[in-house]
Amino acid sequence: MASARVHSIETFGAVDGPGIRFVVFLKGCNLRCRFCHNADTWDPESSDIRTADELLSRALRYRNYWGSEGGITVSGGEPLLQIDFLTEFFRKAKEAGVSTCIDTAGEPFTREEPWFSKFLELMKVTDLLLVDIKQIDRAKHIALTGKPNDNILDMLRCLSDLKKPVWIRQVLLPGWTDDEEDLRREASFIRTLQNVEKVEVLPYHTMGAYKWEKLGIPYPLEGVRPPDAEAVARAEKILARSRAADS
Repeated sequence: MASARVHSIETFGAVDGPGIRFVVFLKGCNLRCRFCHNADTWDPESSDIRTADELLSRALRYRNYWGSEGGITVSGGEPLLQIDFLTEFFRKAKEAGVSTCIDTAGEPFTREEPWFSKFLELMKVTDLLLVDIKQIDRAKHIALTGKPNDNILDMLRCLSDLKKPVWIRQVLLPGWTDDEEDLRREASFIRTLQNVEKVEVLPYHTMGAYKWEKLGIPYPLEGVRPPDAEAVARAEKILARSRAADS
């Protein structure tokens, strides 16, 4: 029986998938995004270890509040780093008739075995994925996150082939992810996918900066201000073209 290394739990999540969600935040992430607002989830070690049965039992206490669209979302950190637990948890959730959603950056994705077969099994019990595209440009992605994005984009292609519903999220970070040419490239890439139900622009904010300070890590975006409404609207307009083929 796989266990989860848990960071925290949110019982009434309203921004992590459709409806009201029971959200489990797991520990561990290999990316080091400059704008990360959950830097305290990077370390994979946790004093809070839970089994799938324990988490599902707690989640089901809130089922009456979920409505027809709500359910369970697993976020992080990076939930795909705990794929064995995630598969067991979601399998039991689906047996209970619960909607399942993963909030992921896709960094662990590989087509190498045995991981890829595990991923395909996980997808059988996953209803929706929220996927961040940090930056479409490979070099800029490395500068922003510390890792390349080749396998992340490949995961999105794989999900398209599987016809697995996806919501794409783009954090709009001034000077890093707001270049119009990059956004147009991203829109062109999204148009190649057959499974994208929604594209969201999330304005950068500084609400997680204090966590870097608590961890003793210099905040790399000191002085960077959130984008203004005009910049957000411009990005939304460009990325809206990614779904032009559907309209």
